[in-house]
Amino acid sequence: MSIDICAYGRSPRPVVGCAQIRKSAIVKILVADDHALFREGLRYVLARLGDDVEMLEAKDCAEALALIGNRSDVDLVLLDLAMPGLDGFAGLRALRVRHPAVPVVILAASEEPMDVRQALDAGAMGFIPKSSTSKVMLSALRLVLSGGVYLPPAFLERFQTGRAPITAPSLEALGLTPRQHDVLRLLGRGQSNKEIARVLELAEGTVKLHISAILRALGVDNRTRAVIVAARLLGLADRGDGSQP
Repeated sequence: MSIDICAYGRSPRPVVGCAQIRKSAIVKILVADDHALFREGLRYVLARLGDDVEMLEAKDCAEALALIGNRSDVDLVLLDLAMPGLDGFAGLRALRVRHPAVPVVILAASEEPMDVRQALDAGAMGFIPKSSTSKVMLSALRLVLSGGVYLPPAFLERFQTGRAPITAPSLEALGLTPRQHDVLRLLGRGQSNKEIARVLELAEGTVKLHISAILRALGVDNRTRAVIVAARLLGLADRGDGSQP
């Protein structure tokens, strides 16, 4: 399994970069972490995303909420879970309620599955363990900036090997069309609507309709949980425990 993207046994692949997302504007990434040295190091890492990336800083959740509340041009928030004052999960929920259009990616020392689950349930679009390499982080951020969802490979493996606490219906029971199976497979890899449309040669609007049908079939109400359940389903299918998509 690649450690750069949510894929199954695949080598790293190009993903849509920041400059492709917003060709005429600076991409602003807010980093909320209480360690100044870590923020300083992260500034050099984020610079590798491109010349059109600007990093904003906050030392805690309260400062992050105040900063993003005073401006409307933040494209993504990188949020540490363990900071003084308001804890990361509460900060994440507050960000999602007040600024639902801004994707939030958790950056945490913890790699506990329950922390990943809690972050996803609270609306995070990604979870990057601090043990990750800079290459993994950059790939994950590009994926989220392009509209995808990033999950740690170790977390996905729990679903693929059947050890996760979430149950999923069989592929046969979903009643999806062959094309929706194709969309489901790419969704399970965390790919964005634009990427799915490109791979399957579909209009982006058609992809959105397929994903809406898939969400209903999976019994979930957001894309992140759909990615988790899709990964579980695809893991079962790859082992021969379900029907082939």
